[in-house]
Amino acid sequence: MNGKDLLAVANENYFAVPAFNISDYAMGKGIFEISEKLRAPLMIAIHPDEVAHLGRDALPAIVQRAHRSSVPVAIHWDHGGSYEQVLEAIQYGFTSAMIDASMLAFEDNVAITKRVADTAHTVGVSVEGELGTIGKLDEQAEDGVAVSEITYTDPQQAVEYVERTGIDSLAVAIGTAHGLYPKHMKPELKLDLLQQIKELLPIPLVLHGGSGNPDDEIGQAVKLGVNKINISSDIKVAYHDRMREVLADTTLREPLVIQPPAIAAMQEVAAQKIHLFDAAGKADLY
Repeated sequence: MNGKDLLAVANENYFAVPAFNISDYAMGKGIFEISEKLRAPLMIAIHPDEVAHLGRDALPAIVQRAHRSSVPVAIHWDHGGSYEQVLEAIQYGFTSAMIDASMLAFEDNVAITKRVADTAHTVGVSVEGELGTIGKLDEQAEDGVAVSEITYTDPQQAVEYVERTGIDSLAVAIGTAHGLYPKHMKPELKLDLLQQIKELLPIPLVLHGGSGNPDDEIGQAVKLGVNKINISSDIKVAYHDRMREVLADTTLREPLVIQPPAIAAMQEVAAQKIHLFDAAGKADLY
C-alpha cells in the first residue's frame, strides 16, 4: 500500500510505523519476517545510495515480497534528492517517496516538493517532505548538518509548507541526527516543539535519525503524534557486529551459515523498536 494509507491508521491510533532501511536482500527478508511475526505494519526504506548498492534489478523481488506479506507494507524511497530521483522511485515500483529539499531555502523547498507531490499523486504514490534540518554524526550517515547547526522546524511555517506542497507526511526537525551519537554527546528531543507542530497539523509526522535517542523520549514522541520513525544505523550495527563475530571463525565460507546469526541479531533490535513504537499487533487494524 502507499505511505498515506499506511500512516493514516497510525495517526488515528497513536502508534508509529517503523521504516527500516535495508541494504541487501538478506536484511530485507529478515525485516519482513520479524514484522510478520509481531503483526506490525512496515515500511521498507531504501535510500538512493542503497538502491545503487542493491542494484535496481533486486527491487522487483522486494516489491514482490511485499505483495506476499501478511502485514501492510509500503516500499519507501528514503531521502530522494531531486524530482528526477523520485521519478526513478515511481518507475521502480516504490509506493512512497520522500523528497528532501530541507537544505534549500524555504521557497525552493516548497517549489520542488510541490512538483514531486503533484506528479507522485497522479499515480497513487504518497510523498513525504522535510522542513528544518537533521544533524549528521559521521561520514557514513545520510546528509545533514553539524548537530550544533540544526534548524528546528517552525510550527507556523510547517502549516504553510504542508498547505502549499500537498504532502502526505512531514519529517520534522526536533533534535535528531543521522548516524550514531558519540559517547560524550547526549541526544535530546524537543518534545514541546513536537507538541506544538502536532496541534497545528493533522497529517502524520515523521522522525528521522531515530537511532541512539533515549527510548523514553522516542516513546513519548510516538504518543505526541509521530507516526513514522526511520531506523537505519541501529539495525545495521547489530547486523554487522554479529557478522564480524561469526567471521572470526575463518573456516566458515557459506552465507547460509554466516548470515543467519547476523539476521537474528538485527531482528532482535528491530523487535525492540517495533514494541517501542507500539506497532506490534497493529497490522490487525488494517
